[in-house]
Amino acid sequence: MNDNIQYAAQVKPTERQLLVQEMEFYSFIHFTVNTYTDEEWGTGKEDPQIFNPAELDADQWVEAVKAAGMKGLILTCKHHDGFCLWPSAYTEHSVKNSPWKDGQGDVVREISDACRRGGIKFGIYLSPWDRHEPTYGDSDVYNEYFKNQLRELLTGYGDIFCVWFDGACGEGPNGKRQVYDWDAYYALIRELQPGACISVCGPDIRWCGNEAGHCRSSEWSVVPASLQDNEKIHENSQQQDDREFARKFSSEDEDLGSRNVISEARKLVWYPAEVNTSIRPGWFYHASEDDKVKSLEELLHVYEGSVGGNATFLLNLPPDRRGLIHENDVLRLRELGDAIRRRYSVNLASGASASASEATEGHGPEHTLDGDRDTFWAPEKGTEQAVIELDLGEEQTFDRVVLQEYRYSQRIERFTLECQVDGIWTTIYNGTVVGYKKICGFDAVRSRYLRLNITESRWWPNLSAFEVYGSDTNA
Repeated sequence: MNDNIQYAAQVKPTERQLLVQEMEFYSFIHFTVNTYTDEEWGTGKEDPQIFNPAELDADQWVEAVKAAGMKGLILTCKHHDGFCLWPSAYTEHSVKNSPWKDGQGDVVREISDACRRGGIKFGIYLSPWDRHEPTYGDSDVYNEYFKNQLRELLTGYGDIFCVWFDGACGEGPNGKRQVYDWDAYYALIRELQPGACISVCGPDIRWCGNEAGHCRSSEWSVVPASLQDNEKIHENSQQQDDREFARKFSSEDEDLGSRNVISEARKLVWYPAEVNTSIRPGWFYHASEDDKVKSLEELLHVYEGSVGGNATFLLNLPPDRRGLIHENDVLRLRELGDAIRRRYSVNLASGASASASEATEGHGPEHTLDGDRDTFWAPEKGTEQAVIELDLGEEQTFDRVVLQEYRYSQRIERFTLECQVDGIWTTIYNGTVVGYKKICGFDAVRSRYLRLNITESRWWPNLSAFEVYGSDTNA
């Protein structure tokens, strides 16, 4: 066995990475002056007087998020236009010079407080690119400005689960060339919010590579360390307000963690993927898109492909000019949450029994059925192929199987699912990686017996959960 394979099998996540992975599904909120100019990227020249969400209701946002089953909310506290949704002491380009609440309002305060009341986690987005701030391009001076604003957000609004940094930069060859001090930004976050993940332009969670909701068929959490720098390179970032960028898939990056890739890497890191897309075509609210909210079927597809593909799902919801999540979006979010809860509410394997081709002491196959993420089945070290069988006790009709590995490793590389029909084992699903969670969907079958064949794995496989769900014709 290649030494790098054993090395890869032992790379582990941090507790902050696990916290976000286990949230699974959370929301993005894009809201700024663009909401009032009907633009996606602001120029930085907008008059703060246009910002007036007279009916802003933070609890309405949180309830919409919770209805869909999301566990957190990340707010665009400052987008590329430089307008701050909190009364920053370091610029006049903020809510304090808007008519909203006579300049006494603080959107970040209202949303962070509502998240706590609603029992969901709060995160911040702060754009390093700032088209309004005159010191942008004077690298040392602007870096201090940015850190000052970051410090305000990290110390004034309670616990933050995520700091989301965007790599977008539209400055042309004759534009301002700002050198971001990423290491200083990261150090400040680690000092003030040590539990917060730093996402995309950061070391904790990586971007899946597109804004279309696409997830790789094999999404590895253990990848070459060099990937942590990809989004920080201007040439690789989004440089135009181009809707087509949201639809592009990068086929050359389809394989990030296979044996071939990691065999050539000097250093490997745990760097899980996040899939992000918007519930509408745009990231900010546009009245012309009120009838273009993604369908329930499309959102379910993205949910199962991301959460069920070893990634997290970040779904953007753009509040309208009133300061509310639009009624059409609220309805779709409720439908989505209801469909997910209905589809995954009854685990048909809850009363099943499990057997395995082999198991090491203390890690028997029964641990795949106990609902405990801290226990798992595993064969002896060095065993890369193994089989687990479930006896559901009686024939059941099902069309989904959910697999989960032990949270501190990712080892399964290839597997098949079989069920027994009329005494004959029939393949119903072929899969590659599992990781945190793999949702295997297939045409409904009726059987009492299920078999998981692990045909390739790293060093030795493990499995923490083996769940079975029935058909949901109403989803």
